[in-house]
Amino acid sequence: MITGVLILLMLGAAPAQAAGYRYWSFWRWSDGGWAYQQQGPAVHVPADGAVEGWRFAVSPDGGQDAARPAAAGDFAAVCAATPAVDGRKRVAVVLDFGGAADAPGGESPPAARTACAVVAPRASSAEVLATVAPPLRYDTNGLLCAIAGYPRGGCADQLGAAGAAGAPSSAPVDAAHPSDAASAARTSAGPVLGVGAGLALVAALGAGAAWQVRRRR
Repeated sequence: MITGVLILLMLGAAPAQAAGYRYWSFWRWSDGGWAYQQQGPAVHVPADGAVEGWRFAVSPDGGQDAARPAAAGDFAAVCAATPAVDGRKRVAVVLDFGGAADAPGGESPPAARTACAVVAPRASSAEVLATVAPPLRYDTNGLLCAIAGYPRGGCADQLGAAGAAGAPSSAPVDAAHPSDAASAARTSAGPVLGVGAGLALVAALGAGAAWQVRRRR
């Protein structure tokens, strides 16, 4: 009986109050569209002619639900003025700093831009980004917090239901994908009960205890 009550309460519990996270998401241009990059920038090694995209935005979740770069990934256009170099590779980079609604308080997003990186054949996506958009800022877990110095502060800030920034997530970040802040935060997040659900849970526990006492009699 008490188990059934608890299950019903948990299923009906209020969802987490976070509306999303403000962070940089990592993308690759594939088959005419942006595909979420499954590997982190420190691990992924793009091929010559690849197009990589970065988008800063408030997104409701990680992975494919995150906001994509608005511009298309056109390698020929981005790298048209950058000649090929023997023994090096060219990688096009699309940077989308988001809109005013995505910006932290007191900051204005820079205009979107593109760049063509000329790097060593085994250079990672992190090295590509560092070549064309310094300075980069990382947190102690290796999470990418800022590109080209934007934003000035914060790192994968979790936002409340009203849109106000809460405390930055301190959940461990998967080293294989440091750009996926929301996914990393979810790994340590448990169910969140609202005040009403919490009181109902206490009442159910009390009623269950009383029923157990009567049963023993």
